[in-house]
Amino acid sequence: MKLSIVIPAYNEEKRIGRTLDLYAKYFVERYDGQVEIIVVVNGSHDQTAAIAREFAGRFPQISIVIEPEAIGKGGAVMLGFKHATGELVGFVDADASTPPGAFEDLVKQIGDTGLIIASRYLPGSVVEPRQALPRRVASRIFNLLVRTLFGMKIHDTQCGAKIFRREVAHAILPHLGITRWAFDVDLLFQVHRLGFTMKEIPTTWRDEGGSQLKITRASTEMFIAIVRLRLIYSPFNWVVKIYDLTLGKLMHHG
Repeated sequence: MKLSIVIPAYNEEKRIGRTLDLYAKYFVERYDGQVEIIVVVNGSHDQTAAIAREFAGRFPQISIVIEPEAIGKGGAVMLGFKHATGELVGFVDADASTPPGAFEDLVKQIGDTGLIIASRYLPGSVVEPRQALPRRVASRIFNLLVRTLFGMKIHDTQCGAKIFRREVAHAILPHLGITRWAFDVDLLFQVHRLGFTMKEIPTTWRDEGGSQLKITRASTEMFIAIVRLRLIYSPFNWVVKIYDLTLGKLMHHG
Protein backbone atom coordinates (compact mmCIF):
# COMPACT_ATOMS: atom_id res chain seq x y z
CA MET A 1 0.00 0.00 0.00
CA LYS A 2 1.49 3.32 -1.05
CA LEU A 3 -0.82 5.90 0.52
CA SER A 4 -3.17 6.08 3.51
CA ILE A 5 -5.41 9.16 3.83
CA VAL A 6 -7.03 9.70 7.22
CA ILE A 7 -10.10 11.95 7.40
CA PRO A 8 -11.27 12.86 10.92
CA ALA A 9 -15.01 13.52 10.97
CA TYR A 10 -17.15 14.94 13.76
CA ASN A 11 -20.75 15.81 12.80
CA GLU A 12 -19.78 16.36 9.16
CA GLU A 13 -22.94 15.16 7.44
CA LYS A 14 -23.16 18.35 5.34
CA ARG A 15 -19.60 18.07 4.00
CA ILE A 16 -18.26 14.52 4.23
CA GLY A 17 -20.14 13.23 1.18
CA ARG A 18 -18.64 15.79 -1.19
CA THR A 19 -15.17 15.26 0.26
CA LEU A 20 -15.30 11.48 -0.10
CA ASP A 21 -16.66 11.79 -3.62
CA LEU A 22 -13.82 14.13 -4.64
CA TYR A 23 -11.03 12.20 -2.92
CA ALA A 24 -12.17 8.69 -3.79
CA LYS A 25 -12.64 9.42 -7.49
CA TYR A 26 -9.35 11.32 -7.73
CA PHE A 27 -7.09 8.90 -5.88
CA VAL A 28 -8.69 5.62 -6.97
CA GLU A 29 -8.23 6.68 -10.60
CA ARG A 30 -4.54 7.46 -10.02
CA TYR A 31 -3.52 4.93 -7.35
CA ASP A 32 -6.14 2.17 -7.67
CA GLY A 33 -5.23 -0.54 -5.16
CA GLN A 34 -2.38 1.49 -3.72
CA VAL A 35 -4.54 3.92 -1.73
CA GLU A 36 -6.82 3.64 1.29
CA ILE A 37 -9.07 6.34 2.72
CA ILE A 38 -9.82 5.93 6.43
CA VAL A 39 -12.73 7.96 7.79
CA VAL A 40 -12.62 8.24 11.58
CA VAL A 41 -16.12 9.16 12.74
CA ASN A 42 -15.92 10.21 16.37
CA GLY A 43 -18.63 11.35 18.76
CA SER A 44 -21.00 12.17 15.90
CA HIS A 45 -24.73 12.26 16.47
CA ASP A 46 -25.75 13.08 12.92
CA GLN A 47 -25.61 11.08 9.66
CA THR A 48 -21.83 11.27 9.15
CA ALA A 49 -21.31 7.54 9.70
CA ALA A 50 -24.21 6.55 7.44
CA ILE A 51 -22.95 8.75 4.61
CA ALA A 52 -19.41 7.41 5.01
CA ARG A 53 -20.73 3.82 4.90
CA GLU A 54 -22.61 4.61 1.70
CA PHE A 55 -19.38 5.69 0.03
CA ALA A 56 -17.50 2.71 1.48
CA GLY A 57 -20.05 0.52 -0.28
CA ARG A 58 -19.18 2.18 -3.58
CA PHE A 59 -15.42 2.36 -3.07
CA PRO A 60 -13.64 -0.59 -1.41
CA GLN A 61 -10.68 1.74 -0.83
CA ILE A 62 -12.72 3.55 1.85
CA SER A 63 -12.91 2.14 5.37
CA ILE A 64 -14.74 3.50 8.40
CA VAL A 65 -13.56 3.63 12.00
CA ILE A 66 -16.30 4.45 14.50
CA GLU A 67 -15.35 5.96 17.86
CA PRO A 68 -18.41 6.64 20.07
CA GLU A 69 -16.63 9.35 22.07
CA ALA A 70 -15.78 12.82 20.75
CA ILE A 71 -11.98 12.55 20.80
CA GLY A 72 -11.22 15.66 18.76
CA LYS A 73 -9.36 16.02 15.49
CA GLY A 74 -6.10 14.94 17.08
CA GLY A 75 -7.53 11.84 18.68
CA ALA A 76 -9.23 10.88 15.42
CA VAL A 77 -6.03 11.35 13.42
CA MET A 78 -4.06 9.25 15.91
CA LEU A 79 -6.68 6.50 15.75
CA GLY A 80 -6.62 6.60 11.97
CA PHE A 81 -2.83 6.33 11.93
CA LYS A 82 -3.06 3.14 13.98
CA HIS A 83 -5.23 1.60 11.27
CA ALA A 84 -3.16 2.89 8.34
CA THR A 85 -1.05 0.49 6.27
CA GLY A 86 0.45 2.83 3.64
CA GLU A 87 4.10 3.68 3.11
CA LEU A 88 2.91 7.29 3.30
CA VAL A 89 0.35 8.23 5.94
CA GLY A 90 -1.43 11.58 5.80
CA PHE A 91 -4.52 13.37 6.97
CA VAL A 92 -6.84 15.98 5.54
CA ASP A 93 -9.83 17.91 6.87
CA ALA A 94 -13.35 16.65 6.15
CA ASP A 95 -14.41 19.90 4.45
CA ALA A 96 -12.27 19.47 1.30
CA SER A 97 -10.63 22.86 1.84
CA THR A 98 -7.53 21.14 0.49
CA PRO A 99 -8.46 19.90 -3.01
CA PRO A 100 -7.30 16.37 -3.95
CA GLY A 101 -4.76 17.74 -6.42
CA ALA A 102 -3.13 19.86 -3.72
CA PHE A 103 -2.96 16.84 -1.42
CA GLU A 104 -1.32 14.81 -4.17
CA ASP A 105 1.33 17.53 -4.49
CA LEU A 106 2.44 16.48 -1.00
CA VAL A 107 2.78 12.87 -2.17
CA LYS A 108 4.81 13.89 -5.21
CA GLN A 109 7.15 16.20 -3.31
CA ILE A 110 7.79 14.35 -0.05
CA GLY A 111 10.91 12.60 -1.38
CA ASP A 112 13.00 11.33 1.54
CA THR A 113 11.60 13.90 3.96
CA GLY A 114 9.96 12.54 7.10
CA LEU A 115 7.02 14.97 7.04
CA ILE A 116 5.66 17.32 4.40
CA ILE A 117 3.20 20.11 5.23
CA ALA A 118 0.81 22.10 3.06
CA SER A 119 1.28 25.81 3.77
CA ARG A 120 -1.15 28.64 3.06
CA TYR A 121 1.46 31.30 3.87
CA LEU A 122 4.32 30.58 1.47
CA PRO A 123 4.82 32.47 -1.81
CA GLY A 124 2.86 30.68 -4.49
CA SER A 125 0.04 29.57 -2.21
CA VAL A 126 -3.52 30.15 -3.39
CA VAL A 127 -6.13 30.88 -0.69
CA GLU A 128 -9.69 31.53 -1.85
CA PRO A 129 -11.54 33.45 -0.63
CA ARG A 130 -9.14 35.44 1.48
CA GLN A 131 -9.78 34.85 5.16
CA ALA A 132 -11.25 37.62 7.31
CA LEU A 133 -8.72 40.02 8.84
CA PRO A 134 -9.28 38.96 12.51
CA ARG A 135 -8.64 35.34 11.58
CA ARG A 136 -5.51 36.20 9.59
CA VAL A 137 -4.14 38.31 12.45
CA ALA A 138 -4.87 35.58 15.01
CA SER A 139 -3.18 33.01 12.77
CA ARG A 140 -0.01 35.08 12.36
CA ILE A 141 0.23 35.80 16.11
CA PHE A 142 -0.22 32.11 16.82
CA ASN A 143 2.49 31.21 14.32
CA LEU A 144 4.89 33.74 15.84
CA LEU A 145 4.34 32.21 19.28
CA VAL A 146 4.97 28.72 17.92
CA ARG A 147 8.19 29.77 16.18
CA THR A 148 9.36 31.54 19.34
CA LEU A 149 8.44 28.82 21.84
CA PHE A 150 9.41 25.75 19.83
CA GLY A 151 12.16 26.93 17.51
CA MET A 152 10.48 25.52 14.40
CA LYS A 153 10.65 27.66 11.28
CA ILE A 154 7.24 26.59 10.02
CA HIS A 155 4.94 29.16 8.44
CA ASP A 156 1.65 27.26 8.78
CA THR A 157 1.26 24.63 11.50
CA GLN A 158 -2.54 24.51 11.30
CA CYS A 159 -3.31 23.73 7.66
CA GLY A 160 -5.16 20.42 7.72
CA ALA A 161 -3.06 18.57 5.13
CA LYS A 162 0.10 16.73 6.13
CA ILE A 163 1.82 13.51 5.04
CA PHE A 164 4.36 11.42 6.97
CA ARG A 165 6.56 8.56 6.01
CA ARG A 166 5.13 5.51 7.78
CA GLU A 167 8.13 5.05 10.06
CA VAL A 168 7.93 8.67 11.23
CA ALA A 169 4.20 8.45 11.99
CA HIS A 170 4.78 5.31 14.07
CA ALA A 171 7.75 6.85 15.88
CA ILE A 172 5.86 9.92 17.06
CA LEU A 173 2.55 8.24 17.93
CA PRO A 174 3.61 7.11 21.44
CA HIS A 175 4.67 10.69 22.27
CA LEU A 176 1.47 12.45 21.19
CA GLY A 177 -0.91 13.47 23.93
CA ILE A 178 -2.44 16.85 23.05
CA THR A 179 -5.51 16.32 20.94
CA ARG A 180 -7.26 19.68 20.73
CA TRP A 181 -5.84 23.07 19.72
CA ALA A 182 -2.20 22.13 20.22
CA PHE A 183 -2.40 18.86 18.31
CA ASP A 184 -0.77 20.03 15.08
CA VAL A 185 1.97 21.83 17.00
CA ASP A 186 2.56 18.77 19.19
CA LEU A 187 2.75 16.64 16.06
CA LEU A 188 5.36 18.86 14.41
CA PHE A 189 7.29 19.30 17.63
CA GLN A 190 7.61 15.54 18.11
CA VAL A 191 8.94 15.18 14.56
CA HIS A 192 11.42 17.98 15.28
CA ARG A 193 12.33 16.65 18.74
CA LEU A 194 13.01 13.13 17.46
CA GLY A 195 15.30 14.44 14.72
CA PHE A 196 13.24 13.70 11.63
CA THR A 197 13.21 16.08 8.68
CA MET A 198 10.22 18.15 7.61
CA LYS A 199 9.39 20.67 4.91
CA GLU A 200 6.41 22.72 3.79
CA ILE A 201 5.28 23.58 0.29
CA PRO A 202 2.81 26.14 -1.09
CA THR A 203 -0.71 24.81 -1.41
CA THR A 204 -4.15 25.60 -2.74
CA TRP A 205 -6.73 26.06 -0.01
CA ARG A 206 -10.36 27.06 -0.31
CA ASP A 207 -12.54 28.11 2.59
CA GLU A 208 -15.57 25.88 2.07
CA GLY A 209 -17.56 27.48 4.90
CA GLY A 210 -19.55 25.69 7.57
CA SER A 211 -16.93 26.12 10.27
CA GLN A 212 -18.27 26.79 13.75
CA LEU A 213 -14.99 28.29 14.94
CA LYS A 214 -15.41 31.20 17.34
CA ILE A 215 -12.22 33.19 16.85
CA THR A 216 -11.98 34.84 20.29
CA ARG A 217 -12.50 31.68 22.31
CA ALA A 218 -10.43 29.59 19.90
CA SER A 219 -7.51 32.03 20.09
CA THR A 220 -7.53 31.92 23.89
CA GLU A 221 -7.66 28.15 24.01
CA MET A 222 -4.93 27.82 21.36
CA PHE A 223 -2.65 30.15 23.33
CA ILE A 224 -3.16 28.19 26.55
CA ALA A 225 -2.67 24.89 24.75
CA ILE A 226 0.69 25.75 23.18
CA VAL A 227 2.03 27.32 26.37
CA ARG A 228 0.97 24.19 28.25
CA LEU A 229 2.65 21.99 25.64
CA ARG A 230 5.90 23.95 25.83
CA LEU A 231 5.93 23.74 29.62
CA ILE A 232 5.59 19.96 29.45
CA TYR A 233 8.98 19.85 27.72
CA SER A 234 10.73 22.24 30.08
CA PRO A 235 12.07 22.34 33.66
CA PHE A 236 8.78 23.99 34.59
CA ASN A 237 6.58 20.98 33.77
CA TRP A 238 5.38 21.02 37.37
CA VAL A 239 3.34 24.10 36.46
CA VAL A 240 1.29 21.92 34.10
CA LYS A 241 0.34 19.55 36.90
CA ILE A 242 -0.92 22.45 39.02
CA TYR A 243 -2.78 23.92 36.04
CA ASP A 244 -4.44 20.59 35.18
CA LEU A 245 -5.71 20.24 38.74
CA THR A 246 -7.11 23.78 38.82
CA LEU A 247 -7.85 25.96 35.78
CA GLY A 248 -7.35 23.06 33.40
CA LYS A 249 -10.58 21.50 34.58
CA LEU A 250 -12.45 24.51 33.23
CA MET A 251 -10.72 24.56 29.84
CA HIS A 252 -10.62 22.18 26.89
CA HIS A 253 -6.95 21.48 26.24
CA GLY A 254 -6.65 17.82 25.48
